[in-house]
Amino acid sequence: MAASLLRRAASGRGVRPAEVLRRLVSSEAAAPQGAPPRSPPEMPPFDHQPRPYAGMAGAEIFEKRKAFLGPSLFHYYQKPLNIVEGKMQYLYDEHGRRYLDCFGGIVTVSCGHCHPDIVNAVVEQTKLLQHTTTIYLHHAIVEFAEALTSKMPGNLKVVYFVNSGTEANELAMLMARLYSGNLSMVALRNAYHGGSAGTIGLTGLQTWKYPIPQGEIHHVMNPDPYRGTFGSDAAAYAKEIEEHINYGSSGRVAGFIAETFQGVGGAVELAPGYLKLAYDIVRKAGGVCIADEVQSGFGRTGSHYWGFQTQGVIPDIVTMAKGIGNGLPLGAVVTTPEIASVLTQKIQFNTFGGNPVCSAGGLAVLKVLDKEKRQAHCADVGSHLVERLKVLQQKHEIIGDVRGRGLMLGVELVTDRKEKTPAKAETTVLFEKLKDLGILVGKGGLHGNVFRIKPPMCFSKDDADFLVDAMDYAMSGF
Repeated sequence: MAASLLRRAASGRGVRPAEVLRRLVSSEAAAPQGAPPRSPPEMPPFDHQPRPYAGMAGAEIFEKRKAFLGPSLFHYYQKPLNIVEGKMQYLYDEHGRRYLDCFGGIVTVSCGHCHPDIVNAVVEQTKLLQHTTTIYLHHAIVEFAEALTSKMPGNLKVVYFVNSGTEANELAMLMARLYSGNLSMVALRNAYHGGSAGTIGLTGLQTWKYPIPQGEIHHVMNPDPYRGTFGSDAAAYAKEIEEHINYGSSGRVAGFIAETFQGVGGAVELAPGYLKLAYDIVRKAGGVCIADEVQSGFGRTGSHYWGFQTQGVIPDIVTMAKGIGNGLPLGAVVTTPEIASVLTQKIQFNTFGGNPVCSAGGLAVLKVLDKEKRQAHCADVGSHLVERLKVLQQKHEIIGDVRGRGLMLGVELVTDRKEKTPAKAETTVLFEKLKDLGILVGKGGLHGNVFRIKPPMCFSKDDADFLVDAMDYAMSGF
């Protein structure tokens, strides 16, 4: 019935799309005729009692948001959620209802919401000194930098702290151009590297790009094993980079930037072996290689601490943010001493980068990830979750692809597996249904038809089972 309604809505034959969504979201999962209605899955128990909320109601917040905040802000769900509390992998709304957070504040909450070790580090530092800058000495920034570089391979030993992934990528691009003496940057289609005037140029998704000059940026074919022109043929994609440099540039480039696991683009893991070939080509053309680890770093993939390590490469520059601070406004650029030295040509300064509070919190994040063995945990829980999602794929035709590793996963929904037609309307319906079942996932991909599953790294196997059972329940009406 659901598929029929959606087809009729798409063709405009008597059913309005909004009405379709309303009817489908409110419907019960289909059950065989004569059988009792199927019960929805139950969320795993969790020992936490949220505080009673006496603040502004969600409806009033929404009206004030529309009145006083920028109109470009978007929200999830037909009726936006008013989230007022978080604890580890769970969130609570104004009514005290618990939700399983499968998106981690857009892949930002690594250790868990309000993790006590990180809260304590931030609070204690705030009591002593909330802000100073690098014009004075402070132990927190150097302790954090030392701990962070200990996680890096090769000669990646110098850190510049910033406040976000966008800032990190802006600085990395500046370094690449200064160090190489070249201007042209190479990036991938379907990539996301930020929303500033500079990083919009690097981003390869039209939904995020304003019509402004994007600078000397060349977007090459995306080595996407599922949708890419050459499938998983890394050599074919690499050859296209070489041809693009030879025919579309002066033959010399400043750098190449890539996410190993594309986040906003829909959890796309690059074709195996691609980065090694790409890095060789770019370096021969005079460029440096930048790994954007804003979403895939810090053990989230399970198999490795950094996403680029899954490709067997060592970048010249690594950018990071999000999970580095577990919700703090914190980012970093890590590079070699030689490349870092190019910024001494002029004054380079960041007022808030590496401030005492963020540095204390960031160091606490690294300690928690090690103490709680979160990389191994992501590998274990992630493999279990992928196995269950693959089984679910066999049951539901709407699932075109299950991809990723660890807790950096994507589930792409299609209306036709052969044509890989994006299931845009169906994704919207399921998105609402999962929320009603107590599950918050992300959406990604150019068409918004990929569920992004990137929860806090304390996410358990019981949580994974609940997620898959809820997806099965929601999809059973299709």
